[in-house]
Amino acid sequence: MSELPPLFMTSGDLIADRRVELARQYQAAGDLAAAADLFAQAVERAPQFAWGWFLLGAARNALGDRAGAIAAYEQARAHDRVDRLGAGLQLARLSAADPAGAMSGGYVRALFDQYAPRFDAALAELSYQAPQLLFDAVMATGPRHFARALDLGCGTGLAARAFRRHVDAVHGVDLSPGMIAQAERTGLYGSLAVDDMLAFLRRQSDASADLVIAADALVYLADLAPLMREVGRALAPGGLFCFTVETHPGEGVVLGEKLRYAHAADHVRAALARASLAATTSAAVSTRTEAGAPVPGLLVVARR
Repeated sequence: MSELPPLFMTSGDLIADRRVELARQYQAAGDLAAAADLFAQAVERAPQFAWGWFLLGAARNALGDRAGAIAAYEQARAHDRVDRLGAGLQLARLSAADPAGAMSGGYVRALFDQYAPRFDAALAELSYQAPQLLFDAVMATGPRHFARALDLGCGTGLAARAFRRHVDAVHGVDLSPGMIAQAERTGLYGSLAVDDMLAFLRRQSDASADLVIAADALVYLADLAPLMREVGRALAPGGLFCFTVETHPGEGVVLGEKLRYAHAADHVRAALARASLAATTSAAVSTRTEAGAPVPGLLVVARR
């Protein structure tokens, strides 16, 4: 998930682009100082080149130049107002600031649009199992059949595949048009929307769903409370909300190295309580591996 879409690859200045290309060769060879110098030359020629500033920030950060990295990432964000590059996330990590609000919808959309065609294959390499874990937990909780389900951050439709024999109609939402295009091909959804999860939930009628699924989608939200409030409103009495999050042993919310949010158990419990959702299952799980190691997570099934 490190590649960037073509629109970020050109500054409109051929010489600046060639310097970026050469800089990336130096970077790949381990000469970060030469790479940083060439990235700086590129943005000097093309000062509105957000991708060049972003690469300069990464090179400076790798060199231990924290102040220089922050300055470059600030320029990247200034010249990419929807922050498709995720400069705000890099700034949050470098400044140790409150991570809330650091992740833009533009970043998530760009990330998954480019990732969509190979999403399922890539997750298979990570031993990804969130949908199956959620399905097993819900089946153990009961009921075993649902009339209307909402699939938050539906991606390519992996959760719908897991639950398809037990749900009459699944309605999905994802920020990425590329992901929604993949989900449409499954034929498993009653409807699909390209939208923010919270905005989608706010359009749902009160007590209109009896199952809400969020398979690893909440790792792109800092504060879970607003979304859980809307889930609680949209669920019928007795309805279930099943979800996974990445977690950490401390308190609150942290932004991890992979630029996903990890939620401590205390944050999850507080958000559920404010939404009048009662956890029937709360288990330590890992839904994927990274660099050969399991990523710590929580799986929760909560009832309204």
